[in-house]
Amino acid sequence: MTIIESRVDSEIDILTLQLQQLIRVPSVSAKKQSTVMECAKLVSEIMIKSGIKSEILTFDDNSEQIPPIVYGEVRSKSNPNGKTILFYNHYDVQPPEPIELWDDDPFSGKIDGNFIFGRGASDDKGELITRIKAVEYFLKEVGDVPCNVKFIVEGEEEIGSSHLQEYLTKYRKKFHCDAVIWEFGYIDEHERPIISLGMKGLLCVELNVKCANADLHSSLAVLVENPAWRIVHALKTIRDENGTILIKNWHNDIRDFLPEELDCIKQEDFDISDFKKNYELTKIFNENDIEKIKKASVGGVTSNISGLLSGYIDEGSKTVLPSTAMAKLDFRLVPNMIPQKQFQLLREHLYKNGFKDIELKFLSGEPACRIPVDNEFVKLVESCAIEEYGKVVKSISSAGTGPMWYFNKILQCPCVSIGCTYKYSRIHSPNEFARIDLIKRTTNCIGNIIEKFGDSKK
Repeated sequence: MTIIESRVDSEIDILTLQLQQLIRVPSVSAKKQSTVMECAKLVSEIMIKSGIKSEILTFDDNSEQIPPIVYGEVRSKSNPNGKTILFYNHYDVQPPEPIELWDDDPFSGKIDGNFIFGRGASDDKGELITRIKAVEYFLKEVGDVPCNVKFIVEGEEEIGSSHLQEYLTKYRKKFHCDAVIWEFGYIDEHERPIISLGMKGLLCVELNVKCANADLHSSLAVLVENPAWRIVHALKTIRDENGTILIKNWHNDIRDFLPEELDCIKQEDFDISDFKKNYELTKIFNENDIEKIKKASVGGVTSNISGLLSGYIDEGSKTVLPSTAMAKLDFRLVPNMIPQKQFQLLREHLYKNGFKDIELKFLSGEPACRIPVDNEFVKLVESCAIEEYGKVVKSISSAGTGPMWYFNKILQCPCVSIGCTYKYSRIHSPNEFARIDLIKRTTNCIGNIIEKFGDSKK
């Protein structure tokens, strides 16, 4: 048993209690809650109690509305001129709605056996705790860390990391490092950690239509255009029933898979029946072509309707012709696709199809990023994961999105995702949970990564 493993075994209750503390502070960045700052302060306090020097960094002295970054640092006494590893995480969470679908208060942090429930339990407060505790256990056991360690914990990840690029630029020297462990990582249904070497990009937009100056009696639908139908007709032109995006030139900049990436994809597996069972689905796209499914997961673009709002949606009926309609869309992007360029292609598409009256808003966007499969840091993380779990799955990209591109571009270092999030832990959904046993094992794994990184050559 390693130093880290023995410490985790003896202090697992403290670890879960601190995670419970974090879950109980609602930090929904989308709602700009005052408790977002409260959560940032709590993260900093937990770091300090763990022996990590911490400070709260603001983007601008006058920008109280921008959530701060919680920065942490521990300089190695025995290896101060060695390598520096940086942990990137976030303390903000998704909105808990629909509240009525939760079994308990979304911010209760309820512990039930091996599970801890609550918004942020996995995404991303559970993951953050594994990083902090791994560093703490080194400091408590030997009074030092094998390499220099830094933390960046932001408060806007769930709304597109709106100011992260500016933060990274402003504090570039402070954030300088040799490699980054990303904010999360999945554990699959076979108890194997999935190491992701990239993230898809993202474009989020909003469409708005107004057809009258007030809601009207629905009998006037023979004369007046209904904005909800207007939105529906526009959305129908964007994507077909098979998920293919119909916008002209949308796919032009997509980079083809490299040979080594294709080899990596072939070695991955995807259990179609298990996937359908967990989400209670009757069918999925391309379910008769497993290779197409695997390629789409790591390198396919998407057009998703994330929200629709118009008219009367409460109990019973109301014969109303609404005056406005709104739709929110998100598009997953892949390497070489630039969000701003794709946004312009969408605008041109709507214009050419007769929808100039639809107001189109750019909400947020992030480019995609992929780290080379043969990178030395990737090999180190993979070996540590195998040491803890006995097996590992290496994926060229997560199907989700995060600001990895900014780290890779501005800090110029590789980023690798590994973590404790069970594949079906209901992140972004009601009854989100984290498995305590996986938190424990990932804390061990993170400790191994820190140790081996300290031994690697500069």
